[in-house]
Amino acid sequence: MAKTIMITGAGSGLGKGTALGLAKEGHKVIAAVEIHPQITGLKEAAEKAGVDLEIFKMDITNPDDRERMKRYDYDVFVANAAVNEGGPIWEVPMSALRQLFEVNVFSTLETARIAAEHFVEKRQGKIVFMSSMAGTMASAYKGLYASSKHAVEAIAKSLRQEMEEFNVQVATINPGPFDTGFNDRAVEEKWEWFDSEKHHTSVENLKESEQGLDQQYDPQMMIDKMVEVIPKDHHKFRTAYPEDTAENMRKEEQDNWDIEI
Repeated sequence: MAKTIMITGAGSGLGKGTALGLAKEGHKVIAAVEIHPQITGLKEAAEKAGVDLEIFKMDITNPDDRERMKRYDYDVFVANAAVNEGGPIWEVPMSALRQLFEVNVFSTLETARIAAEHFVEKRQGKIVFMSSMAGTMASAYKGLYASSKHAVEAIAKSLRQEMEEFNVQVATINPGPFDTGFNDRAVEEKWEWFDSEKHHTSVENLKESEQGLDQQYDPQMMIDKMVEVIPKDHHKFRTAYPEDTAENMRKEEQDNWDIEI
């Protein structure tokens, strides 16, 4: 059965591919993008794909933009918009950490609250939080993003239980490392502020932490999985993909009980 699906952060990456993929499957897609130039790019991609999208500009950190959500009716809301940044969590400028949380946690929750109220009025609906493998995993120099996704996991778990009485579903999708440029930008961002003469973390350790970017997965794999899961009436609360990512998440959670300091 075709659904009406709103997705944020649809101007690039997995969000863009998923918006197009859902439309190809016959769903009505309401695609929110951060900035006006992304509207043009997404329209061109939709025309090339032979699909129709309803596109609007919504920087989720902008209260006026968030109000635009209330114009629409939809069956599923996908909170996909996010930013990423790497670096030592004890040395990164607090302004960067606060901004990351503003997008990934506070503004994401504000959009989810609008969706929740909409669905409560309808007595049905589904909220999908785009989390990450980082939602349960963390490692050196990746703590900024991971901590924000840990928060999203807690929000999603709590909201799932709170929404049960209103017949509203809540779920997470937890991608592994996919080659959309999202992770690469996070790696590059820290070199804008890091100063080896001022900061203590070794440059060698930072550069070593960047290894693995050449081993990211083809984004189409994740897009296909999101297109499959998002419209479903029933599925697992957490969808971690691919399976080796899911297994690594399970292993790290178990290992945390055995670590000694």
